[in-house]
Parts: sequence; structure tokens; C-alpha cells
Amino acid sequence: MEGGGRVSWIKYGPVLSLFVVFLAFWFRAPDRNVLDDRLDTVLSSLLRAERKDERNNVARPKVAIGFGGCADLLVDGVSLLNKIGLIPATQPLHHDYLENTEQLAESFAYFFAPGAAAERFMINDTLFSELVEASRDMPGNRWSVGGNAPVMAGRLAKEGCDVLLGGSFSPDFTDVLSEHITVAGKVLEEPDIHLIMEYPMGASWGPYTSRRANRYIIHSDDHNPYLDSMEEFAEKIPDFQPDLLVVGGLQMMDSFPFQTGERDALLSRLYHLISSSSAKLGAHFEMASFVEESIMEELLHYVIPYADSLGMNEQELPNLLSLLKGSNITVLSDPNPRVATVLDQMREVYRILNQRYELAVQTEGDQTKVKPLTRLHVHTLAFQAMIVTRGSQWKNTMSATAKASLTAYRHVCGSNDIDLSKARLIMDDSFSVSRQEGSQRIPLQESRPVSCWQEHEYEICVAPVLVCTEVYQTAGGGDNISAAGLVLQI
Repeated sequence: MEGGGRVSWIKYGPVLSLFVVFLAFWFRAPDRNVLDDRLDTVLSSLLRAERKDERNNVARPKVAIGFGGCADLLVDGVSLLNKIGLIPATQPLHHDYLENTEQLAESFAYFFAPGAAAERFMINDTLFSELVEASRDMPGNRWSVGGNAPVMAGRLAKEGCDVLLGGSFSPDFTDVLSEHITVAGKVLEEPDIHLIMEYPMGASWGPYTSRRANRYIIHSDDHNPYLDSMEEFAEKIPDFQPDLLVVGGLQMMDSFPFQTGERDALLSRLYHLISSSSAKLGAHFEMASFVEESIMEELLHYVIPYADSLGMNEQELPNLLSLLKGSNITVLSDPNPRVATVLDQMREVYRILNQRYELAVQTEGDQTKVKPLTRLHVHTLAFQAMIVTRGSQWKNTMSATAKASLTAYRHVCGSNDIDLSKARLIMDDSFSVSRQEGSQRIPLQESRPVSCWQEHEYEICVAPVLVCTEVYQTAGGGDNISAAGLVLQI
């Protein structure tokens, strides 16, 4: 009997094993289907929200945007460092600017492990040229139009705007721009090169592993920090008659070796350009990676008070808030913050800047050119968030938030079509509207993924991002997202 039992088990064991595997697959399959259905519902709902307020048979909005531009050389960052034989730093360290390979290794490791975007000026132009030469023949490298203003201009033109672009470019650079972009600036023989060191999530460099896909940018640019297209740009604005003025690219002035008083004079000229524009003309300032405290203080004096709208990422938001509250700059923040944390920080920025506006009105009366902040857009890997003052000139906030979310995937994956096999949701299934105890929780509804509600005098909208899992390019992501968000609100 025992022997017969063993024979039966041996005979039917493989069949039983296959049956167990089949059952496991059968019971797991619906989970996969549910997930696919969920993503599909979120996508179709975001597309529907994006189209809800599309422009149909209306005049193309006009946007004037400065400053600067460059040729981006994109390479795999870890491969480049390995190619030049750079040993991983034993201790990650922050540097305001770079002078040698040791500082490059320390700075790259500092931002690489958490997966935070960074941009640094390399004061050693010989080393920078060597890095560019080493990158030119690397497999998979490619060139693209770079610089905050040209990248935003490209997206604005693609989404239906006519654009006046303030920047100094080479003829080859200008030739690849959209026909809906008019350039105002000097002609350069050669464009400045920025080296974009991209890396995917999970990339390893020595003991360091990146928590998310991002990029580390280095440059030795000696044109863009001087905003040398500002005069030509300002001259063309009156005839162009824009509906919106956008200022970006000012991080090029960060840690640059200006002569004493040079930067202050440049920002003073920029202040006159922004503040002399019509009071009805909306102004948007696109933040970036700033590490020098003095330039942030100058921006708070010359630029930010005269902008109706601000755009920034999850690193730049706490950086600005810290300075507004009298603390030091925060060079590195949580690269994957919770929704409640971001919303609380946004409320604080909105409150502090508008308190400053009210104080300026009280002290200067009708003479003040300071504007209230009426729009704040923060883009993160997992979600988009906007605060817009009710009754302001900004419209279609829900649709704009959806468009920003979809643009995040489109840019990073390098495709206008969204392939759900290359997408995932990392935003929580529900989020608290604040870190305060007892705050409302809002569930993520697949059929209505953009959550909007009113608080005080403003509306808040939050949209999940279908995060691209096969990254084509992260550089320029924030610029594309911010520009797309603005299009439907002009």
C-alpha cells in the first residue's frame, strides 16, 4: 500500500504541481487586470479633463519668454564618470560650483543617491571641455535644444501659442525652432554647451544607487548669465503685445564669477522690464536650482514680487519657503514628498508673499508695482498641484492641472502617445489635504482623478502623474510641464 501510494504521488505529482501553478496564476490574474483597468480609467479621465477646455477656433495666445539658451549634450551620467575613470566619492558633499574632478564626484554622489535634479557651474573650463569631448563619442548620446526659455517656448508653440523668445543663439540653433517662435537677441557663432548627465531609477555608481530617474547638469557657460538678449527682447515686447510674460533661466547667474555689482545691475534692469509691463499683463517666473543665498535674496527683491505666477518642483518649493521664513537655503529636500506636505508648503508661500504684497500696498499705495501672487504650480514626480486665486485672470485650472500631468509622461517617455505598459501610479490611493490633525482625506477616483476644492480665496487642484517607467529624458521636464500648465490658463 505504501509503495502504491508513492507510485500514485509520483505519477500525479507533476499534474498536481501544474494545477497549483494554474490556480496561482488564475487568482493573481485579476489583480493585473484590475491594475490595467485602473490605469486605463485614469488615463482616459485625464485626457477628457485636458480636452475639456481646449482652445478651438480662437486666436493663438502670445507669450514673451526669456532668457537664454544652449545646446544640451545628453549622456548616461554613470557611464561618463566610469569612462573618465572617476572613482565614486567616499563622502557625498554639496558644492556651490565645481573646480575639479574630486568636487564633481562628491557633488554628483550628493544628488545622485536621492535622485534629485541639480545644475552646477564648472569654473574650470578646461575640465569641462574634456568632459564634453569624452561625451561626444559615447553610445546613446544625443543633442537637443536646451535652456529653460527655449524649452518652454518649444512646448508653448507646440500647444498653440505664438512666442517671442529672448535669447542669443547660433543660426543652426535658430533653424530648428518652431515657426511660431520669433527670436529677439544677438547672434552667436557657437552655442554654449550644457552637459546633461542623465540616470535611471536604480542606477548604481559605486556604493550609491539612485532612488529615482533624474539628471545632474554641468556647464561652463559665459553668455547666458549676462542675460545679453534683454535689451532686444524688451524692445520687441511692445509691438508683440503678449498675453503673458515668462521669465526663466536665472539660475545661470547662480555662483557665476561676476564682477562686484554686475549681477545686481542686471537684475535691476530685469526688474524694470517686468515692472514696466502693463498691469494687465500676467507674469510667470519659473524657478530652478539655486544654491547661492545672495541670489535668492536678490530674486525676492527684484523678480518674485512682480510675478503673478510661480512654477517650481519639489526641491525648489521648500528652498523658497525656507528663505521666506528667514532660514537658510535647503539644498536637498525629500525627492518624493507627500501631497499634504507640498500643499502646506504651497499655502505658506502663497500666504507670505501676499502678506508682503499687502504691506507694500499699505506703505506705497498706488505707487507700488508689486503684484499679488495669484497662481502657484508645483510639479513633482508623483503629482501636480496648483493654487489659483478665485476671480484672477487664470482660468481652466482643472484642465491645466490634467494637461501638466499628461505632459510629464509625454516628455519623459519621449512620446505624445501614452503607453500604459510604460506607466505606473506612485501617488497614494488617498491623500490628506494638510498635515494638520483631523484634515480631510481625498480618495483618488479613477474616473475623476483631478481633485479640486476651494479654500479661503483660492482653489486647489491636485492630479496624479502616470509616471514613465522607460525614461527617454528627464532634462527639461519641469519646463515642459510648467509651459503646458500655463497654456490653458492664459
